[in-house]
Amino acid sequence: METTSNLRSQSENLLEDLFHHEIGKSARLRAIILIGLLSFVGISLLLVYLFFGEQYIDIFESNIAIYALIIYALVIIGYELLVHYLVKAKSEWFNLRSKFSAYFTTFSEISLLSVLLIVVVERSEATVILSSPAVLTYFILIILSTLHLDFKLSIFAGLLAAITYVAIVINYSYFNVPSTYNNVSLSTIQYLGQSIMMITAGISAGFVARLIKSKMSASLNTIIEKNAVIDLFGQQISQQVVHEILENPKELTGTRKNVTIMFLDIRNFTPFVENKEPEEVVNYLNIMFGFMIDIVQSHHGIINQFLGDGFMATFGSPIAVGNSSEHAAMAAQEILTTLKNKIEQEEIRATRLGIGIHFGEAVTGNIGSTARKQYSITGNVVILASRIEQLNKKFNSQLLISEEVHLQLDPKIKDMYVALGSVNVKGREKPISIYQLKESHE
Repeated sequence: METTSNLRSQSENLLEDLFHHEIGKSARLRAIILIGLLSFVGISLLLVYLFFGEQYIDIFESNIAIYALIIYALVIIGYELLVHYLVKAKSEWFNLRSKFSAYFTTFSEISLLSVLLIVVVERSEATVILSSPAVLTYFILIILSTLHLDFKLSIFAGLLAAITYVAIVINYSYFNVPSTYNNVSLSTIQYLGQSIMMITAGISAGFVARLIKSKMSASLNTIIEKNAVIDLFGQQISQQVVHEILENPKELTGTRKNVTIMFLDIRNFTPFVENKEPEEVVNYLNIMFGFMIDIVQSHHGIINQFLGDGFMATFGSPIAVGNSSEHAAMAAQEILTTLKNKIEQEEIRATRLGIGIHFGEAVTGNIGSTARKQYSITGNVVILASRIEQLNKKFNSQLLISEEVHLQLDPKIKDMYVALGSVNVKGREKPISIYQLKESHE
């Protein structure tokens, strides 16, 4: 139970770290988007002013509005550049694990826009700006609050925008009415309608943020679960098989492939076990299989099954890379060479192996019932490879390969083997031709 609890805690911590990493990317993206939008707005306003300057002066009677909008754009751009830098630098001043930073950013942006509207009205007495497209900037800020992936924050943005906007309109409609108020036709229905739409936009942005957050969490959970499966089953079978099962489950229902099968057996293992403690036996097997597994996998092979004092390995399935027979032969030779070196260095007791390799067609895929399936290799090629391995006892050899394997080897590798002729094997009517690795290469 304690182990399970620890694994769950580790998964939760990993999920939280991944989530905050994604939040960081969203925060940087939001800053970049806002910088781009406000840069576009600033340039567009300047172009509008150049072509329609007279109409602009007729409305505002000064350049205060255009100046204020451009200053606002520059201030927000500078602020967002600072935010982008702090997020990227993972500064303590902008801690994404704290909601305060997100709320402070949203509050600052909306408050600065409200201050902009107040400054324009105070300096120009042109309340027309309260019904101009400038007000739509509130909606841009509300929409971009979605990237904080916080439902409550988006609602906060909508409410703050609505409240500040309504407060400004009421102030200049009933309390501090400018002398030029007759220039504005902003009815109660209009500004209340605007505020309701801001609140609605905030709620909508909140639902979108919640949906994105749930999808992101689901995706991150899937990644964690997939990695957990790879780590778990990768200890039992090759990770190549795990990846194949995860990525192409439909292709593992039974596929015919030409593969090379290797059977390896540790000779005289039973007498060794009789006089040893279980821990010593396990340690010996771990040392033996440790370097053998690495060698098999380095030659694009996989370990399908451990057979007590040996194993079955496959080359060419589920992933076929180059000449599977040559990979298998080279892996077997490297195993024998490494074993010899370890014996000479007294890392392992004197040990002999029996290795048999055969090439042929097999059916590869998931085999079993709906309750339990296992990735397996089946066919005569498996049986013959096992029979060839057993022939090592007859010839007092360590590595035998079939003629089918020998035909596919590079000429230089072929020269390392000597033909033993045709031999009969159990369960097969016709004899098979086998080759033995020369003793000088063992």
